[in-house]
Amino acid sequence: MKISKIVDLISAEVVLGNEWIGENVKAAFGSDLMSDVLAYAHDEAVLITGLMNNQVIRTADMLDLKAIIFVRGKIPTEEVLSLACEHEMVIATTPITLYEASGILYSNGLKSVEMGDK
Repeated sequence: MKISKIVDLISAEVVLGNEWIGENVKAAFGSDLMSDVLAYAHDEAVLITGLMNNQVIRTADMLDLKAIIFVRGKIPTEEVLSLACEHEMVIATTPITLYEASGILYSNGLKSVEMGDK
């Protein structure tokens, strides 16, 4: 699914990386625990999280994730955006919850990261 479609489906606002929203991802992973993200997410996934700090960006960079969606209307700080910009990521924010975003994306065909994918 194109990142642009994900953004449209969950009424998100792209705050960084508009030039990469045409890229595709194969799955999504939702978590506020970066240890779980490291354990289960992979490079063809989008991360959905309510955690807002530099560790999210560093974790996503380690996995070569293309996009991060921040839920519950969280607005990334300039520090977070600056770090994400260095790693050429799409950063978007949506007013809905992680649960709602995951449900909308799953019901529209974006699969969850499979636990055995890594």
